[in-house]
Amino acid sequence: MRTKWIGLVVAALVLFNASSASAWCWWNCNTAKTQYPIVLAHGMAGFDELFGVYEYWFGIPGALEDKGATVFVTSVSQFNTSQERGEQLIDQIETITAITGKSKVNLIGHSHGGLDVRYVAAVRPDLVASVTSVGSPHKGADLADFLRDNVEGGSFGEAVLSAFAETLGTVLGLISGSDNPQDAVAALDQLSTPGAAAFAASYPQGVPASSCGEGAAVVGGIRYYSWSGTGVLTNALDIGDFALGLTSLFYSESNDGLVGRCSSHLGDVIRDNYFQNHLDEVNQVFGLVSIFTSNPKTLFKNHANRLKNAGL
Repeated sequence: MRTKWIGLVVAALVLFNASSASAWCWWNCNTAKTQYPIVLAHGMAGFDELFGVYEYWFGIPGALEDKGATVFVTSVSQFNTSQERGEQLIDQIETITAITGKSKVNLIGHSHGGLDVRYVAAVRPDLVASVTSVGSPHKGADLADFLRDNVEGGSFGEAVLSAFAETLGTVLGLISGSDNPQDAVAALDQLSTPGAAAFAASYPQGVPASSCGEGAAVVGGIRYYSWSGTGVLTNALDIGDFALGLTSLFYSESNDGLVGRCSSHLGDVIRDNYFQNHLDEVNQVFGLVSIFTSNPKTLFKNHANRLKNAGL
């Protein structure tokens, strides 16, 4: 009789622990389970994966999926305008909506990808639930201005820059499994201050009217968000920090090494001064980021939870 009671108690404890774990997991394991899929759009010289193993969004898709999100990583021309890159992105989004049966997606773009997702939302709002930019130069980039000012149109310097960048883009594309067209000079023009202003004139949704303000949080039913960093030298082991330390010298405002703090503003600015540089924002290189600020994967998981709570 005593053995029977012990067995019943053990079974009850197992059942209780299992149900408690299930309840905990239902709450914690689905914190990033948004209504619409999350689509990640890379920046200039970006990719989805290299050799099928090295992620541009290093560890981020998996971290989101562990919390219940449905995530798709896209790939467009490494060097081209956001109009061209955005059209390529639209093709992929249409495939994603067909696969998932969802009518819309939550777009998250890093760097130049932030302009791409703005373009998509402007020309195909029916496909977009939200737009989020991470470290994107919505008002242009000082480094792009410097390069345009010092690479004269039609000169030998422009030809060299174009050939180098477009060859790099083609190689990256082939390694990651795509053969999208490249136009490095057009991409550089668009990321300059005049180019960004012209782009904003055509696609103003979410862009602040003032130099360092916030833009409209909701336009045409689409929510707009942004965040960025102002760290540069964040991890002594990161080989990317030295290069970003040099490029940061071209900027007149605090920046992440490639994008100025105010230029990164779009819609609802979640925060614009994380201690992260431009590569840290997507958990690069190899996740070697600062231990003194929020981990990039945590920021993406928190944002997915924000989108979920907004019904997106």
